[in-house]
Amino acid sequence: MISELGALAWLSLVVAFGAIVPVVPTGAAVSAAAALAFHNHPLLIVLVIAAGALGAYAGDLVMYAMCLAGGEQLARRLHWLRGEEHLTAVKERLDRSQVPVLLVSRLLPGGRVPVLLAAAFVGLSWRTFIVANVPACVLWSVVYASIGVAGGSIFPEPWQGVVAAVALVLVVGQIASLISKRRAARQEQTESA
Repeated sequence: MISELGALAWLSLVVAFGAIVPVVPTGAAVSAAAALAFHNHPLLIVLVIAAGALGAYAGDLVMYAMCLAGGEQLARRLHWLRGEEHLTAVKERLDRSQVPVLLVSRLLPGGRVPVLLAAAFVGLSWRTFIVANVPACVLWSVVYASIGVAGGSIFPEPWQGVVAAVALVLVVGQIASLISKRRAARQEQTESA
């Protein structure tokens, strides 16, 4: 049990680090851990979800603090801004509905950082962010753990489930990214026409 708790602590740290340095595949880490838990101790899946959500939440708090402190200058230096139009659209959505925007941004590849920046630029209070980000992180962790459980349930060996879960996360991420890029290109064509 001690080794499982240590692994969960590492999972939480990896996810927190990945939330701050957005090149770490945090979803794949949660999916792989859930696939292993499915084969070894299915009840640990709940703890995998909790560890993933806790790591995501801690990382988001640090990232939001960086966005508030560094502002637009930091965002430009680290190339976090994709475009002024995109940021303006995100700001408008945040003004209308904060919780749904945070929920969706956590699930879309590359969507979280622009939303955190926009939230910082619009002046979203810490209190609102702290409360609104909890369901976003839990939902994110549940979705990726579910992918891991699906991968783990299909294959008889734990390593096969882990490979399947990671591959599925990568494929879903690429598809979501392609859809997002196509939608942005269509919107850009519509605006320029």
